[in-house]
Amino acid sequence: MMRIHSFHQRLVFPVILILCHGWLVTTRAKAATSSAPPVAPTLAHTTELHGDRREDPYFWLREKTNPAVIRYLKAENAYTAKKMKPTEALQKKLFKEIRSHLKETDLSVPYLHDGWYYYSRTEEGKQYSIYCRKKGALSAPEEILLDLNRMARGKKFLSLGALNVSDDGNLLAYSTDTTGFREYLLQVKDLRTGKLLPTRVERVSDVEWTSDNKTLFYTVEDETKRSYRLYRHTLAGSGPDTLVFEEKDERFDVGVERSRSRQWLFLIVDSHTTSEVHYLPADRPSDKWKLIAKREQDHEYSVDHHGNSFYILSNQAGRNFALFKAPTLDPSRTHWEMVIPHRQTVMLEEVDFFSRFYVVSELENAQPHLRVIDIVTGESHRLGFSEAAYFAHLQTNPEFETPSIRYTYESLTTPPSVYDYDWKKRESTLLKRTEVPGGFDPSHYQAERIEAIAPDGKRIPISLVYRKGVPRDGSAPMYLTGYGAYGMSSFTHFSVARLALLDRGVIYALAHIRGGGDLGKGWHDEGRMRNKRNTFTDFIACAEHLIAKRYTASDRLAIEGGSAGGLLIGAVVNQRPDLFHAAIMDVPFVDVVNTMLDETLPLTVGEFEEWGNPKQLEDYRYLKSYCPYTNVKAQPYPAMLINTSLNDSQVMYWEPAKFTARLRTLKTDSNPLLLKVNMAAGHGGASGRYDNLKELAFDYAFLLMQWGLR
Repeated sequence: MMRIHSFHQRLVFPVILILCHGWLVTTRAKAATSSAPPVAPTLAHTTELHGDRREDPYFWLREKTNPAVIRYLKAENAYTAKKMKPTEALQKKLFKEIRSHLKETDLSVPYLHDGWYYYSRTEEGKQYSIYCRKKGALSAPEEILLDLNRMARGKKFLSLGALNVSDDGNLLAYSTDTTGFREYLLQVKDLRTGKLLPTRVERVSDVEWTSDNKTLFYTVEDETKRSYRLYRHTLAGSGPDTLVFEEKDERFDVGVERSRSRQWLFLIVDSHTTSEVHYLPADRPSDKWKLIAKREQDHEYSVDHHGNSFYILSNQAGRNFALFKAPTLDPSRTHWEMVIPHRQTVMLEEVDFFSRFYVVSELENAQPHLRVIDIVTGESHRLGFSEAAYFAHLQTNPEFETPSIRYTYESLTTPPSVYDYDWKKRESTLLKRTEVPGGFDPSHYQAERIEAIAPDGKRIPISLVYRKGVPRDGSAPMYLTGYGAYGMSSFTHFSVARLALLDRGVIYALAHIRGGGDLGKGWHDEGRMRNKRNTFTDFIACAEHLIAKRYTASDRLAIEGGSAGGLLIGAVVNQRPDLFHAAIMDVPFVDVVNTMLDETLPLTVGEFEEWGNPKQLEDYRYLKSYCPYTNVKAQPYPAMLINTSLNDSQVMYWEPAKFTARLRTLKTDSNPLLLKVNMAAGHGGASGRYDNLKELAFDYAFLLMQWGLR
């Protein structure tokens, strides 16, 4: 390929490229109506770093405003639609089947806050939730706060961000995104009149009221979608909003929260490894914010409040965190007093304070636990959960003065169940278990927890669920998924959609691999930065173990992952394509080197502490060693479906597009390779619940086609 040198050629070349793009992509789009897949044009683009030259012939796909790029993406969609046409009846069948397990007209469990019962509800045939409240009693007339169905009319996408009512119950601050790019618009609604106030603020992330019912604190994002400024806004005030804080370090994000006691506001400034918290009395919004403890590299902490003390969850005593308290009059580090010590095998994830007790959310052996502690006596106990693989977490608990807490429990076989727990009596009362119509019987399914051994000897938990009677002779199809990034734990949620697979004899497996937080902060550390390859070898070890134990076989094993989990799938299909029969990659982070070199993109700078900074030689070499896009090679690959969204702000659409384009030219098999682009959504796909289920039915139809099932 010719490299361009002269100034004159640099001026002319873009025009030629646009013309070439248009002609080539139009040609390829027509070809997509035949059996041949679209082939992206290649254009010379060379970069050099650390003495290493890299060719990126699909760099041009970044040009979102270039009509040729859109034509190419539409050509891929046309090809995917054609290849999936034989499954259209199956897709409709799956959608109908999944929908049959969904209680379409439903109501969340109302919670009491400041004399109002708040809840959301859905109606059959409507895509979005309706947010409501009733005053004083559940028999009172309903007041609709927001009907997202009405707000979504004429829009292809709608997502609700903030939803925050003032202390007097009269004003609602809320934010919405209508593109999928996570650009939220803040507005304020007067709930007495139903009218919107003049307040309109773009790019808002967090929103909190003060106790005067007229002052809002909110954070906004910069061009890279980093939340970096805190503003104070007074309703009906004159002049611009007051800039209270601006964070210059691009590694750090800014957030704002209010304590459950409602006495304090907290300004949180944190990176992936370091944090600091500022505090302000909620009844004195014009006062100066004060600092709990200045930031120190690798010190992470968060703050809650009770009485005359701040309670600080900190990793200064160990990676799995300990709990300290300090006086509100002077919460500096010299006054921190240990409350709960660090434990090597138990991760302290969160602490929630109420007037007479507090709840510690713990994580041990990849299982969540809730511990209730009496503030006066210090006596503590855990809530008892007996299933092999479950998920339990606190639900909405806005009231500080309360005799009970509300939590949600679910497992691979138990639908989400909402309980109130009386901490004195130690009794749980079931308020609601999500109804699953369509003949669901949990006794027909079996869940279990097993372990695989990684190459370095680490024991990797795997959670499984399947319909009883599925053979253990290697013939069963399996859906194996994983994530393994950012210290996020992969919990065992219930899924009504998953029943469509289980009822066809598919085994579902979740690998709790390193890089996630399933076994604490150390589990995260062992799968990040220059330990990242452990994430991939853990997943491969899980697959090999499941095959060895005859749960499935390589020609029956399908794998799936999204976002950073898509990176996982891209890496393992490059390394061990022989191990997998099919793969689904959802909004996959696959162009790791190029993305981490581009500091103008969302997330990049902040994530140097998760992936590494390729401007550093050793980080560059390590990232390049596993980057899926960089390491595509001439070899057979499994059948693959790659999903992305044009307006994704977290993983740009061009990453999966480039990965697909390179795979097409190098893979040596005839297995399907499909790219599906949602042209009107973001990172989470379609926003409407029915549209989202249709996307899932499409994915399932692809897998069933590979397994020869219907």
